[in-house]
Amino acid sequence: MDYVLAVKSPVYGTQGAYLAYQFAEALIEKGHSIKQIFFFQEGVSNGNSFVYPASDEVNLQRYWQVFADKYDVPLCLCVAASQRRGVVNEMTAENGNSHNLAEGFMITGLGEFMAAILNVDRVVTL
Repeated sequence: MDYVLAVKSPVYGTQGAYLAYQFAEALIEKGHSIKQIFFFQEGVSNGNSFVYPASDEVNLQRYWQVFADKYDVPLCLCVAASQRRGVVNEMTAENGNSHNLAEGFMITGLGEFMAAILNVDRVVTL
């Protein structure tokens, strides 16, 4: 089956985003495919390059980056939620030289999310 995952949990503070990561891993292990992971609401913090976990904590952002690279899964952040929470790329930043979008993540609109969900079997929000 083909999936789109929608992650609304922040990178730290709750277990939601880590659960989403574990679910994504389990889907791949069972032979399913993930066409997109869409981060919205507080979930956009997963793509903030200024997040620095302590050395004894899981670096969830890095886990997402490795996962996306290994399985060719786009990591998309909602543009509106990102701007409200201060996660910006070169195009959405007031100063194009000052941005904090983590490597491997992209800022997209709801249009890309809608297009992705039209072409999959399941959408799971975590």
